[in-house]
Amino acid sequence: MIRSIMYAVVASSFCAQGGLAQVRELPTAAAAGSLGPNLFAAADGRVYLSWIERMTDGRSALRYAVYAGEGWSSPQVVAEGPDWFVNWADFPSLVALPDGLLAAHWLVRNPSAPHAYDIRIALSADGGGSWSKPLMPHRDGTATEHGFVSLFAAEDGRLAAAWLDGRNTQPDSGAHGHGGGEMTLRYAAIGRDLRLHDEVQLDARVCDCCQTSAAVTADGPLVVFRDRSRLEERDIAVVRRREGRWQDPRAMPADLWRIEGCPVNGPAVAAHGRRVAVAWFTAANDVPRVRVAFSADAGAGFGRPVTVDDGRPLGRVDVVLLDDGDAVVSWLESSPEGSSLRLRRIHPDGKTGEAVVVLPAGSRISNGFPQLARSGDTLLLAWTAERVRTAILPVPAATASP
Repeated sequence: MIRSIMYAVVASSFCAQGGLAQVRELPTAAAAGSLGPNLFAAADGRVYLSWIERMTDGRSALRYAVYAGEGWSSPQVVAEGPDWFVNWADFPSLVALPDGLLAAHWLVRNPSAPHAYDIRIALSADGGGSWSKPLMPHRDGTATEHGFVSLFAAEDGRLAAAWLDGRNTQPDSGAHGHGGGEMTLRYAAIGRDLRLHDEVQLDARVCDCCQTSAAVTADGPLVVFRDRSRLEERDIAVVRRREGRWQDPRAMPADLWRIEGCPVNGPAVAAHGRRVAVAWFTAANDVPRVRVAFSADAGAGFGRPVTVDDGRPLGRVDVVLLDDGDAVVSWLESSPEGSSLRLRRIHPDGKTGEAVVVLPAGSRISNGFPQLARSGDTLLLAWTAERVRTAILPVPAATASP
């Protein structure tokens, strides 16, 4: 049952600049201490919210609820267990495929090494009433890191997964257990019979712990991720699947951000037809920026990036595409008073709307990655602040300034 306690929405907590519509908090049933929200907008307009709850016996549970135009449904449980890897940056997800199949992933510790963990994926063919036995999409058997998963629909309707795979690394005493080998990006398709298909490495050297993101275009799926050059330039790249085969990864418009460690700040992608928008964070030349770039040919090429932020971004981006080709990007912006959650509408020609402040500085936003989804003319956002919280607002008007 949805919580009966309605969180008050006051001007000091939720506001919108430039006379745009008020943001309204949408109560969830997530318990105190919940974290790791993820939003997924299905083709039928419903939006799925998943999150992690830690139970008093030390176990963790993956729960989800559905928004269909009014409020969140009663929460349901996908899975629970005692040995989960629960992390503010590498969080579970739930997606709905076009044929109604639900799929979810979470992470489980590998007892063979202190920093090792594995992916678990389960399917539901009855709308979440029951879930399959979980499977691992990787079969390397190494006690290394496997995570930062993106689930999406393959061309034939099967579930597809892309993830960061540490099978070529060797555990050591470092913060992430990385040795001399390289973190890779890998892919597999999963049939309803839980068998793996088309297992392949997409990139042999990627940033160690930045989120991946995937979308499906009219020409096929694509995955965006933070690549890693031999010069330690960690810019965004895209890899596309065409005619049943993955092409070689291609760099997005280059930032040339040279950084010796992973920034833990991955990109986000949205697609509609052959239109694609990719948003990301960079701090090349010690200048932090949130940027977005558009493609009109299903990701084969991208236009000049547009700066989205207000001058002091922390990143943690998400993006949705609108029917007219505009994008809405969300991000965290810093200030002396703390971080704020903002979003802005961007036109492909570079014109930008006014920033909407969803959560002002001082709102006690916890570590994590705020999520953005669209259902018709409504935007939904999710974040963590003592528990998983969500809000809704209308899509900002297409008022633009040069």
